[in-house]
Amino acid sequence: MTAKAPTSGWDQAVFRCGRCGAEHLTTTEADHRQAVSAHRDAHAVWDQLTPIERDGLLSILRTILSAPDLALELLDLADRQHPAEDGRQ
Repeated sequence: MTAKAPTSGWDQAVFRCGRCGAEHLTTTEADHRQAVSAHRDAHAVWDQLTPIERDGLLSILRTILSAPDLALELLDLADRQHPAEDGRQ
C-alpha cells in the first residue's frame, strides 16, 4: 500500500543557518518564516554587540528567561517609570 502524497499544503521544513549551523524544524509556513526572521534578527543584534555587551546580555537573558514572573515584573516596572526619571522624553 502506498501513501497518497498531499496535493498541496505544508508538511515541514528545516532552516539551516549558513553562518552558525543552527537548525530549526518547522511544521507550518508561517512558523518557518517566523523562525528564519527571528534567527536573522538575532544575528543582526549579536553582530552589533561587543564581547562585553554579549556577556552582559547573555547573563540577563539567562536570568530573565529562567523566571518568567521576573520578566513580567521588569516589563511592568519599565512601563511605569516616569519619563523624567529615566532620562527618556
